[in-house]
Amino acid sequence: MSILTKPEYVKFLQERYQEYPQGKYVNLILIRKTESEAIFRTEGSGEPLCREFVQAGVQKRKTDPIQRVVITKRKQTAVERRTGREDLRKQNLLCLNEDGASHPDSIDAYIYGYAVGQGGAQKSRVITEDAFSVLPVSQVVDIRTSNALFETGTMRDTRDEGAEASTSLFGSEYVRPETHFLDIETLKDVTPDELFYVLGNILRSSRYGAVSSRIGKVKNTLAQVIFSDTEIFSTLELTQRVYDILPRDSQDEELDFPLADDVLLQAAINSSSELVQQVFGQYQIMTDADRNSLIEEVRTIYRDPATFLQRLANSYRRG
Repeated sequence: MSILTKPEYVKFLQERYQEYPQGKYVNLILIRKTESEAIFRTEGSGEPLCREFVQAGVQKRKTDPIQRVVITKRKQTAVERRTGREDLRKQNLLCLNEDGASHPDSIDAYIYGYAVGQGGAQKSRVITEDAFSVLPVSQVVDIRTSNALFETGTMRDTRDEGAEASTSLFGSEYVRPETHFLDIETLKDVTPDELFYVLGNILRSSRYGAVSSRIGKVKNTLAQVIFSDTEIFSTLELTQRVYDILPRDSQDEELDFPLADDVLLQAAINSSSELVQQVFGQYQIMTDADRNSLIEEVRTIYRDPATFLQRLANSYRRG
């Protein structure tokens, strides 16, 4: 029996897809950790990393703001949608139209939304935010200088002694390995199977950002699950609270890089449990044991997902 059938959780989930909002939210608290160099920017090569000036924490509001690296909303969900579409193609289920747009009757469209110019639209039920690095840019970003080599594999385009060497050097900012980001993905009015689908996409996605065929390896960890009847705190609030409570000798000292995974996980759990108490509405925090059981359910489902995906696809059929 699924852990999601427990009464305290099931009341925040839908039995079946509904066209009209029901005000049921599943908030997934995520830790995204780079396991290689990564580049998170908007568009185009040579652009700087996405970053924002924000307050370091909640307790130190009078200090100067710091810069944090940002993984933008679209750069996260685009990767996870592609992961899900790969699974749909494997099972010969509806995925994309001939023009490359999301098929309106596909699982992907029902959950992540779609829009077409001549009628028909589905609002995304996956509400995303920018993910923020816990530590500031000064600790997690470096610059790599590279040469632009010719086809000869050298700085000269011929082997002639008189050939001039190329002076083309370029620097590229990157996020260092073992940099942690905090993120919240909020699912609205989803069924248990839709929750499993989104979780599977998140936990099975592993390449984010630019040049993802060579860098951009990221590990996603589900730190906490909070059910509610309204949206809860923001990713930035969570990041600032976690920054405050991470252990250090004094509040004026910088945190050590890299952060310990277990320490950050516990800080995220504690911070989210404190922040959710300020929510104006009902909420239910999933226990650690149930969260681990939920992750195991996802792992079991995706060892042989054919039956699960077919069941989910059939759930959208009318009549």
